[in-house]
Amino acid sequence: MSYRIGSGVDFHVLVEGRDLWIGGVKIPHHKGALGHSDADVLLHAICDAMLGALGLGDIGMHFPDTSTEFKNIDSKILLKRSFDLITERGYRVVNVDSTLCLQAPKIAPFVQDMRNSISGILQLLPEDVSIKATTTEKLGFVGREEGLQAFATVLLEKKAGRE
Repeated sequence: MSYRIGSGVDFHVLVEGRDLWIGGVKIPHHKGALGHSDADVLLHAICDAMLGALGLGDIGMHFPDTSTEFKNIDSKILLKRSFDLITERGYRVVNVDSTLCLQAPKIAPFVQDMRNSISGILQLLPEDVSIKATTTEKLGFVGREEGLQAFATVLLEKKAGRE
């Protein structure tokens, strides 16, 4: 079997008047992430990790922020389209490991819903999707609650018979 590893990272500014979407789940908070799409930082990092594992570029190449097609799009659609790109090439996702960096809100109550959302799209079991979170101890733009950041690592496996 052939395995490929990809890593992704994404950042978004937090602003008043926007919904906060993380991992495909709407999180109650007084600020939301600013972006061309729904600005789901975690799903964007996972997309980049999957695309990067196969040398397919990045999320901006496939879903440019200059396109009206992707304006305010649900990032779960972008995750599904990224997943389709890797499955078309004969790969499947083995697991996802991710870390969110945000000062607030606390996301522990929403992690299982995020894992369920992501695993459903990527055809995984929820336990194959790891989501961890950390603050930056009030340091930097994350600590000042000006933005948030996500890192993701994805392991892909070539499907049997697709050599």
